Amino acid sequence: MIKVAISGTGLFVPSQTITNDELVESFNAYVAKYNQTHAAEIASGELQPLQASNSAFIESASGIKQRYVMEKEGILNPDRLHPYFKERPNSELSMMAEIAVDAGRKAMDQAGLAADEIDAVICSASNMQRAYPAMAIEIQEALGIQGFGYDMNVACSSATFGIEQAVNAVRSGTARAVLMVNPEITSGHQAWLDRDCHFIFGDVCTAVIVQRLEDAKPGSWEVLGTKLATKYSNNIRNNFGFLNRSEDADREGRDKLFMQEGRKVFKEVCPMAAEHMSTHLESLGLNSATNVRRYWLHQANLAMNQLIAKKLLGSSEFTADKAPVILDEFANTASAGSVIAFHRHKDDLTAGDVGVICSFGAGYSIGSVVVQKT
Repeated sequence: MIKVAISGTGLFVPSQTITNDELVESFNAYVAKYNQTHAAEIASGELQPLQASNSAFIESASGIKQRYVMEKEGILNPDRLHPYFKERPNSELSMMAEIAVDAGRKAMDQAGLAADEIDAVICSASNMQRAYPAMAIEIQEALGIQGFGYDMNVACSSATFGIEQAVNAVRSGTARAVLMVNPEITSGHQAWLDRDCHFIFGDVCTAVIVQRLEDAKPGSWEVLGTKLATKYSNNIRNNFGFLNRSEDADREGRDKLFMQEGRKVFKEVCPMAAEHMSTHLESLGLNSATNVRRYWLHQANLAMNQLIAKKLLGSSEFTADKAPVILDEFANTASAGSVIAFHRHKDDLTAGDVGVICSFGAGYSIGSVVVQKT
C-alpha cells in the first residue's frame, strides 16, 4: 500500500480582531435598546427581557478571549450585529476563495510543492459561499493547479473528513498530491444577537498538503490511519438553504443561523469523541496514555477539550502540552480549529512522535487522523 504523509500546512488569519469587551459592549447596547423598545410587552409578560452579557461569563464558559473576523464594524454595530460584506462581481475572486488561496500557497510553500505537482483541491468547510460552481474549482484555478476539485461539508469535522478523502486519493493513485483547504467565514452565519452563543465563532482559513510519503520532505507526518463516524442529531443545526425561498420561510429567522443545545452537545459529544480516538488508537496498536505525544483537538470549548483529554489520559496525565489550546486567541473556527492547533504546535515534536488530529461537531460527526513525524 502506498504510504501517505501530511507535508505542509498553511494558515490565513484576518487582520481584524474583536475582544470580549468589545463584543459585550455592542451586544449589551442591543439588549438595552430591545428591552426599552419592548418595555410594555415585557411589563405585561408577553415577552421576556433579554439578558446582558459580560466578558467574565464568556471566558469562564468557553475559554475564549478574542476572535479574528473578516469585518468587525458591522458586528459591533448594535443596530446590525453582522458583518458588512460587499458583494463581488463574478469576474472577481470570491471571498472564500481568496482566503483559501492565501492559506493554500503557504501550505504549498511549506511542503515545497509547485502547482504542477498537485493534482486535486478539496474545499472542506462548514458553510459554502455559494452552491456552484464549486469553491474548490475556483481555488484550483486561482492557484494554477490542474486535475480536479470538489467541495465538502461535514460541519466542524470537515477538515478531518477532508484529510481522509485526500489520503484515499493519494493511496489509490488518483492524485500524487492533494491540497485540502478549510475557509471558515463563520461570522456570516453566527447569531451575534444570541447571548448563549454570540461569542463562539471566529474567521480563519487552514490548508493541508497530503502526498506520497516517498515524495515528501523530511520531517513530514506519515498518516498511520484515519477514522470517521457520524450519528444524526439536531442539537447543532442551521436551516439556511436554497429551499427557504420556495418555503416562503423567514430568511432572517433564528433557525437560519447557527443554533445549538450546548448542554446536550457537551454531554453527548465528549464521551463519543474520547471513545472514538481510543478505539482508533487501539486498532493501530497504540495505547493513548503512553504512545501519543500530542492531541490536536477541535477547538470549540475549553472545558470540552479538557474533559476529552482527561478521559483519554487520566486527570494526572493531562497537560496543555498534551492537548494545546488555541481557542483563547481564535475562538471556535469550525473545521479549522484542530488544523490550527496542529499548524501551531507540531514543530517541537521529534522523529517517531505520534499525534492525533481530531474534530467533532454537527451531525454529529467525528474524524480522527493519527500521524507520526518522520
